[in-house]
Amino acid sequence: MTDTMIAPAPVVSASPSPSSLGWKRRLIRFAVLGVVVGGLAFAAAVLPLREIGDAVMMLGRTGAAVAIAVVGGLLLSVMVPRTAITIACGALLGAATGAAAALAAAVIAAIATYYAGRWAGRGALKAKSGSKLARLDGWLDKRGLSAVLLVRLLPLAPYGLVGYAYGTTSVCRKRYLLGTTLAAIPSAISYAVIGAAVTKPHSMSPLTLAPALVGFALTTAIVWRWKRSARRPTAPVAA
Repeated sequence: MTDTMIAPAPVVSASPSPSSLGWKRRLIRFAVLGVVVGGLAFAAAVLPLREIGDAVMMLGRTGAAVAIAVVGGLLLSVMVPRTAITIACGALLGAATGAAAALAAAVIAAIATYYAGRWAGRGALKAKSGSKLARLDGWLDKRGLSAVLLVRLLPLAPYGLVGYAYGTTSVCRKRYLLGTTLAAIPSAISYAVIGAAVTKPHSMSPLTLAPALVGFALTTAIVWRWKRSARRPTAPVAA
């Protein structure tokens, strides 16, 4: 029996194919997205983030956590490394609150980049039927939740770039968001604890690495499951 969360059954839709979007319009959308992301990245590079961080901390613990989560989500969307943002969350807010803020920032960035990528390039992978990109799109869609988990757990590309790329695929948004959230939990906890230890060095312990080890074990289990399913012989079709 096929797990619908792991390998969803194809759904027939009566809506027009997104690949019908002309290449000129798609190119314009990619250009607009590139300008927006580039502008935000430039702003992040020139703004006095340290002074802004000090001002944010004056909002109180809850207000600061919300503000840091939103700012962190924007920074992730412009390719700022997630590790640095998560460690900063732990250093500013402590281990528990910092982990929650880092996870919220990851979810905010995942939503923003996915829908931005979907607006700019939905259907781009299927533009040429039978191409390598089209086969990749089909593979990601077939693997469903497990593909999202594996891609997010492995450091294949910047966090924001992966979100933009997933927006151009046929992967269901619910499975993408669920897989992204689950995959972000171990590293959010581990790096937030490390960040908190910057201000309180004695708070570090061997248990700090436990969430990261859970993520590694989950990645290994997914890869092992795929290899096992690939070696399984296909049942003959009855005449």
